[in-house]
Amino acid sequence: MIFIVDSNIIFAGILRDSAVRELLITSPFVLYAPEVLIFEIRKYKSEIIRRSELSEKDFETLFKLLTERIILVPKEGYASKIKESSEIIGHIDAGDVPFLALALSIPNDGIWTENVKHFGKQNKIKVWTNSDLIKLKENKYKLE
Repeated sequence: MIFIVDSNIIFAGILRDSAVRELLITSPFVLYAPEVLIFEIRKYKSEIIRRSELSEKDFETLFKLLTERIILVPKEGYASKIKESSEIIGHIDAGDVPFLALALSIPNDGIWTENVKHFGKQNKIKVWTNSDLIKLKENKYKLE
């Protein structure tokens, strides 16, 4: 299955050792994100380090580990859907526009996010939460 990863998933994976972190590292899914995800995480690096109590070196190591399996798509890869995405979700949060635009641009099974408050207000792309993907992964492994 293919999912678009929202920034809040990476934030959660860095902030605490959790099932989300494990899922990012060992995910059986194909993960995509707009390149802006990297800039968004870096923008809040100081706050993440403070909240997670990681050293800068540990932050960098973990950040690399959590994002190395994510296929980053430059803006050109979803530019044709930015206007549509902006009309759908831009009035709620402009920061979500690239994620929805990417989801509208490539074949996928939905957006992986905990931001259901924003993404849940649209009906173009399925929204998957952490618990949804954890259950999906568990069920897949039970079938094998």
